[in-house]
Amino acid sequence: MKTHSIALIPGDGIGVDVTDATMEVLTAAGEAHGFALKTETFPWSCEYYVETGAMMPADGIETLRGFDAVYLGAVGWPKTVPDSVSLHGLLLPIRKAFTQYANIRPHRLLKGVEGPLKAEGFDILCIRENTEGEYSGAGGRVHEGTANEVAVETSIFTRAGVERILRFGFEQAMQRRKHLTSVTKSNAQKYSMVFWDEVTKELAAEYPEVTVSHMHIDAMAAKMVMAPEQLDVVVASNLFGDILTDLGAAIQGGLGFAASANINPDRTAPSMFEPVHGSAPDIAGKGLANPIAAIWSGAMMLEHLGEAEAASAILTAIEAATATGVGTRPGSHSTGEITAAVIAALKG
Repeated sequence: MKTHSIALIPGDGIGVDVTDATMEVLTAAGEAHGFALKTETFPWSCEYYVETGAMMPADGIETLRGFDAVYLGAVGWPKTVPDSVSLHGLLLPIRKAFTQYANIRPHRLLKGVEGPLKAEGFDILCIRENTEGEYSGAGGRVHEGTANEVAVETSIFTRAGVERILRFGFEQAMQRRKHLTSVTKSNAQKYSMVFWDEVTKELAAEYPEVTVSHMHIDAMAAKMVMAPEQLDVVVASNLFGDILTDLGAAIQGGLGFAASANINPDRTAPSMFEPVHGSAPDIAGKGLANPIAAIWSGAMMLEHLGEAEAASAILTAIEAATATGVGTRPGSHSTGEITAAVIAALKG
């Protein structure tokens, strides 16, 4: 039996709840499809930061490097640790160290889920550049605390970074409906975003079967609301992708359905999978968290690990559950009830 090694970082708040739920489903899928998951749990979190002064130990990256994949529940406890500390101490270092430059987020309405729009049948794959751009961390502050204080945040766009994320997007489009929308703000950002547009046009020549659209971020935000069914693969920079994917989560019914994958396409290091709903401290440990986004992220992990049949079965099971109304409305079902419904559907 094939065994995949998984590093579990449940993190904070409901991250623990949804990680447990996800592993129940993935274990059931493994039993049905002939593979096993060997997991090791790491307590890296805001609580760990309070105890040690760091979000993870100094050798944390090297510890994770030996696993086939990393699964992250959620990180954040703002009343104790600022988000800027928790984000830059755990999530971003992992993404950058393992060259997880492709952040993938699927947006579609599951059966039985009612979104806020009249639109039906949309299926958008948002691909966000994940390691540079506006979140590069280049900059600083001087004259702090004075009237002359200055803060500088510099976006970094490299040809290698822009080309590889766009090429990844084109490859995904070739496997789907052969349409790619590149999102920039090149009318206002005349260096970085014009550069992005130029690289898009260069690569488009290599993919003549793919129809390419160029949209500014503001027009794209409107299109996702007014005509999401016209979109297929959307590729954007780190900041723009971050914003658009939260909008995508909203139109698909909320963050409870927002799955994601941080992919190292070259497979030179483990990829990381996580729901993007946050740690929700107010409902942590109460059994109220919707685990669907987390389970969906787990299915994406299995697909990346070569277990495509099991991944597809999990998505089918999720929709079998939501089609009956399970997990479609906040508070209507407990974490355990939703998990049990997905497992029951998985087992047929």
